Amino acid sequence: MSAPAVTEIVNEKEPAPADVVIEEPAPAEESPADTENEVDDENKTSTVFDSPIDFTVKHPLRHNWTLWYTKPQHGGSKSDWGDQLKEVIDFDSVEEFWGIYNNIPKASELPQKSDYHLFKKSVRPEWEDVQNENGGKWAYQCRDKRQVDIDDLWLNTLLGAVGETLEDEGDNEIMGVVVTIRKAHYRISIWTRTANNEKALLAIGHRFKELLKLPPSEQVDFSSHKDAATSGSSRAKPRFSA
Repeated sequence: MSAPAVTEIVNEKEPAPADVVIEEPAPAEESPADTENEVDDENKTSTVFDSPIDFTVKHPLRHNWTLWYTKPQHGGSKSDWGDQLKEVIDFDSVEEFWGIYNNIPKASELPQKSDYHLFKKSVRPEWEDVQNENGGKWAYQCRDKRQVDIDDLWLNTLLGAVGETLEDEGDNEIMGVVVTIRKAHYRISIWTRTANNEKALLAIGHRFKELLKLPPSEQVDFSSHKDAATSGSSRAKPRFSA
């Protein structure tokens, strides 16, 4: 016997006598609690902590950010630096930040002569960008690469930037952050909008040093982009130190 036939037999009802009235059972009433639970289920939100895939809530950042990457030159080519600079991805939420960070190579895994740049959206990580041309940067350079955890330092710097903890509200100085990988050293930099707002810049420098957990014997230095362009080096004479 086929399955449909069995189903028909199971569901078949014997006809009732003509004088018997069959009353359909009344539908069960839903309690207010049941109704409230259904509404709650429909409106329930799910964060990345509930599910790393099917989350419905994002925590927006104050600014949109763009990740850039400078790839190393190969074969001794002398191509323009701008040709090596590649835009990777934009993001504007906490969840997207962690999704990107956890799926790209760590700073310690990057090849020599490469860099990561995280800048506010629409700002290119170049001195010539109109939003950077009057600014400068705080920099920490470590020559003994074996003595530092560059991944930890870089992550703390990223969190300070996107979390807006490196400056006071309204200062609007932070433009982006950079990690530089070289054979002889690591360098982490914080780029600022101006180079002469001494009070705000010094506050950023001290927070930068605290964020990196540097001992009193080490310091971070600030130089302007214009001074660096004039000197022909990314390491111009510092204007401030912390």
